[in-house]
Amino acid sequence: MVKFCRYLSTEDKVEYGLQHKNGSITVANSTPWAGLQDTGKPASIKTYMSPVDPTMVICIGLNYAKHAAELGLAPPKNPVVFMKPPSSAVGHKAKVVKPRSTVKFDYEVELAIVIGKPCKDVSVEEAMDYVLGFTVANDLSTRDWQKAPALAGGQWCRSKGFDGFSPLGPVLVTTDEIPDPNNLKVAAYVNGKQRQNSSTQDLIFNVQEIVSFLSNGCTLTPGTVIMSGTPEGVAEGKDGNAKPGMDWLQAGDNVVVEIEHIGKLEIDIVPDTATTKCYVNHLLPGAKSRL
Repeated sequence: MVKFCRYLSTEDKVEYGLQHKNGSITVANSTPWAGLQDTGKPASIKTYMSPVDPTMVICIGLNYAKHAAELGLAPPKNPVVFMKPPSSAVGHKAKVVKPRSTVKFDYEVELAIVIGKPCKDVSVEEAMDYVLGFTVANDLSTRDWQKAPALAGGQWCRSKGFDGFSPLGPVLVTTDEIPDPNNLKVAAYVNGKQRQNSSTQDLIFNVQEIVSFLSNGCTLTPGTVIMSGTPEGVAEGKDGNAKPGMDWLQAGDNVVVEIEHIGKLEIDIVPDTATTKCYVNHLLPGAKSRL
């Protein structure tokens, strides 16, 4: 049974730490892939990082039945797959910049699956043998970039791939601590008010099915992070606008996403203060140009 985090120490070293039942964290030697070893030395954490340095970030969209219903969409017949750049990964208590070029900024609590050894062409029954463990994820999304064909072709990778858009953590919990990943409570809060409240029981494609599907003809390397989808309760409504009383995320907002048996992942949204000019064609209404 292991819960571990990855962090930048006060000495500016990247280290792993083991979290104990009383909440304390001690420094661990080695790596998760070779087996972490407890040194007993108290961890001195400067900044939390994502529990693993992702080799890939693969996401499953529209994977909760009630979420599909709230958007007025039919459940997919096969998993909807998209990618996020590993560079989008950040850790617990990160400050995430709200890009100037978005107006419709949304949150998504998700159970993240972390692959522990090379995984290719595995069956549903074998899938869990290749999973190291689970962590909490927030699949941050810009709905205008996601849905506007003139801006980004109406695709998902760009809209969800900005820096900081894949918060992960605070810890990774190994599979032996999660009796059933398909029966976990999940929730999201914005400024202390609950927005999402569901369970992985509502997954259309469960954890084992996702891993098996993604391994079909494709090697999932150790460190691959798979975001399994988000439940109902996102800000986006059927008409593409924010639901009444559920405004889009703004600078100054605090977002907490939580999964049973794993923990709470917290971030703060901050304004974009960059002065560098970059090319953005067909700017969204209300977005600020850097040109």
